[in-house]
Amino acid sequence: MARINLRPWREERRAEKQREFLTALAGIAIVGLLFVFLQDRLVSGDIVDQQARNSYLTGEIASLERKIQEIDALKEKRNQLIERMRVIQELQGNRPVIVHMFDEMVRSLPDGVHYKSLTRKGDDLSVKGRAESNNRISSLMRRLDGSEWFTDPNLTAVKAVEGDGEGDKSNDFDLTVKRYVATEGQEG
Repeated sequence: MARINLRPWREERRAEKQREFLTALAGIAIVGLLFVFLQDRLVSGDIVDQQARNSYLTGEIASLERKIQEIDALKEKRNQLIERMRVIQELQGNRPVIVHMFDEMVRSLPDGVHYKSLTRKGDDLSVKGRAESNNRISSLMRRLDGSEWFTDPNLTAVKAVEGDGEGDKSNDFDLTVKRYVATEGQEG
């Protein structure tokens, strides 16, 4: 029988298989590291993209907040203009009222009475004048009370004044009267 030594062949085969295994293991490790590196690059790229989107959104939000502030300022300006228009319309609407008040003051003035001054504060009218007698002042108050433009005449002071040498006597008077303001449910 011939003796063949298969051992070195098996050892060579085992060494070759071990080299193949180590080569495969190194290849797998390289591929794994390459995969991890690529995955890291993808995630880093996604993070950079998201940060860019976030900064864009932050800029747009700031721009919109500035526009909102401008809109609020315009709304405030609009409200101020509307208030001014309302005041002007109210003044325009009150213009005929003042004319009617002066007209009624003249119509209610009896003979022997004249006005020295008229002062208006809101709906109150203060009248200072001179009358020949107390009866004339009473007549004025009755006429003012009967007027459709005035209400609540109130005499606050009467003072006798000597005339200009011929024995004429007259009376200075102060009175207040309210402008008649129709409330809801009443006609004015």
